[in-house]
Amino acid sequence: MSIDLAVVIVYLIAITVLGISMARRVTSSASFFISDRSFGKAMMTFFAFGTGTNTDQAVSVASKTYSVGASGIWYQWLWLPATPFYWLLVPLFRRMRAVTTADYLSVRYGSSVAVLFGIVGIVQTSVTIGVVLKATSVMITPVSGGAIGSDTAIIGMTLLFVAYGVAGGLTAAIVTDAIQGVLTVVLSFLILPFALNLVGGMDGLRASISDPTVFDIVAPGEITLLYIVVIAINALVGWVAAPYSMAMVGAGKSESVARVGFVSGMLLKRVCTIAWVLTGMCAIALYAGTTVAPDHVYGLMARDLLPTIAPGLLGLFVACMLSAVMSSCDALMLSASALFTENIYKPLFQPNRDEKHYILVGRVASITAVVGGIFVAFGLSSVVQGLELFWQVQAMMGIAIWVSFFWRRATAAGAWASTIGGFAAFAFVNEISFIGWDFNSVFGSHLPAFMLYEGNISLPWQMIFYLTVSLVLMVSVSVLTRPRDEKILDRVYACLRTPVMPGEPEVTPVTLPETVIPAPRSVLIKHPDFEVMKPSRESIVGFIVTWLLVIALIGVFVWIIH
Repeated sequence: MSIDLAVVIVYLIAITVLGISMARRVTSSASFFISDRSFGKAMMTFFAFGTGTNTDQAVSVASKTYSVGASGIWYQWLWLPATPFYWLLVPLFRRMRAVTTADYLSVRYGSSVAVLFGIVGIVQTSVTIGVVLKATSVMITPVSGGAIGSDTAIIGMTLLFVAYGVAGGLTAAIVTDAIQGVLTVVLSFLILPFALNLVGGMDGLRASISDPTVFDIVAPGEITLLYIVVIAINALVGWVAAPYSMAMVGAGKSESVARVGFVSGMLLKRVCTIAWVLTGMCAIALYAGTTVAPDHVYGLMARDLLPTIAPGLLGLFVACMLSAVMSSCDALMLSASALFTENIYKPLFQPNRDEKHYILVGRVASITAVVGGIFVAFGLSSVVQGLELFWQVQAMMGIAIWVSFFWRRATAAGAWASTIGGFAAFAFVNEISFIGWDFNSVFGSHLPAFMLYEGNISLPWQMIFYLTVSLVLMVSVSVLTRPRDEKILDRVYACLRTPVMPGEPEVTPVTLPETVIPAPRSVLIKHPDFEVMKPSRESIVGFIVTWLLVIALIGVFVWIIH
């Protein structure tokens, strides 16, 4: 254990020193929050991968696979069908020419919607940090054989990623995430070959599992085709509302770099998901006849297999696992910080202070968001439950943002109604214990069987309900209220259709520099209220190629398990 512990300590010290050393590059709030848009494709790939990949995902996928079989892959592959659309969305976020998505919303809808997004986004990031830390707590104890308690792991990891994230801002996050992204790939595949060897390879795995449904990626019961389609749509709606989306796509040198880097990072994550699923399936065979908590499967596999291979290997696994936590939480922390500083504190309280003041406020806000995440971590009952909650909450402001891209009539009142109505609809179909409300006890017995799972309204039907309510309210309230001033709308859509030029100076958010000529208005729908732009050749080709890669990845996985 001494060698393993030494590996972990050396790694954590090195990554923390590196992150803190990046603080000298932070000279403005822009460099703190979006890293001066200076990184290339490789750095962007591993930043996107490292930020979007964390311990809760490996834990939840392995856990769900251990419970239901190969269909558990959709606990991360729910974003896979959305990946081609990222190719189209990334340029829109770049062209906002903003630090945060709230900057864009402030111009498109007005300051009230920006504040709403800031509040919702801060809560969302704290919840996400909490889920990630919770995953650490259910892995670290079995991995260490009880030597490291879950509470100690949560507090220790928090102190480390706060140390370099608060000091170095997003510049530190991207640099460390590039390293941690590589190690997370190592983590994903470290256990698998040894587990497969023990069960006799894929042939042995198939022979040891008598139930053929375990190998189905679309399974009867919970994870049906409807389930996959709906959660994929929900994921796409929610991605635009993720506070960290702007940071992830905004740090690249150009639109092309951001596109390639982000999409590549997301596809790399889906490849790693295959390893998590296969590890969970091996656990079904290896732990047959024993009582194992699904959340502990990934950690137990590491503890039982790696020390028998080579000294220090378990330590490498722990270092990789902690890397996944740190690479996500630092960027999430900074996203919440940017939302508070740029869109709540600066406009509402202190609009005319110097850059050093705003960086200080950002660092304090970072710590506050993390404290909220710690409380969430201690309050969650399971990683899978936390992940499902995150899926739903993330989508609540997505409709308002999506509609703003393409419909000039969308209003601030519509955005508020859509968001609040979505939360209300979500609460209505769930249980709210502190007021004694339980939708399923009141309505569950009256719903048709196809809407139920184990006697309760199923997750996809919950999503269909609140997404429909949110969209209907967005459209109807917008039609009944006064739209944004035409000059402001012209400014917004001129930005969204005009590519960002290399070396383009940073100006007011959602504003073209004087040296940039707006791209001509070229739309698919010939109506003054709609701004559905004709896609460029690069957009079409990239969209098709990404879909082919998605299909190929699904095909490879089906071929492997069958």
